Amino acid sequence: MSEIDAALADLVASRVLDVPDFPKPGIVFKDLMPLFADGDVFRQVIDGIVAYHGRESFDVVAGIEARGFVLAAAIAYATGVGVVPVRKAGKLPRATHAVSYDLEYGQATLEVHTDAFAGGQRVLVVDDVLATGGTAAATLDLVERAGGTVAGLSVLMELGFLPGRERLAGRPVHALLTVQP
Repeated sequence: MSEIDAALADLVASRVLDVPDFPKPGIVFKDLMPLFADGDVFRQVIDGIVAYHGRESFDVVAGIEARGFVLAAAIAYATGVGVVPVRKAGKLPRATHAVSYDLEYGQATLEVHTDAFAGGQRVLVVDDVLATGGTAAATLDLVERAGGTVAGLSVLMELGFLPGRERLAGRPVHALLTVQP
């Protein structure tokens, strides 16, 4: 790990709050809102993600509901590209592709507009946390079904003790911070 990567990992780690028993007993929620609220740290994190991928490696950014929206909008603004929301079922007003999947604490369905991406458009997918990989795998599938090409997946934090990265084997996954138990 480079010095820059280590510094970004430390920044992310310094702004995470553990919330026990949320959204249900036994789950420790990793709250990254303090990171988003710190303008200097947030800027460094966005710049780090852009630097890792390179400004010319993607044409659009897709953000996964809901914290991924914050990241996607900032990265899109910083690079001058568009942003596409990947939403929970029933939130988008036009024709959508949908995929249902298992979460570490339940089930969910995500959707994206069928015309969200021009054919072959390179899409950087972003979210806050990679856990079991269900949400990320569903999103990557949706991007491809909607005509995009996955340029990469970036998350602020990867829970290394869960099988998220394994579930995404062969996919380009970038995490600023990986936490172990």
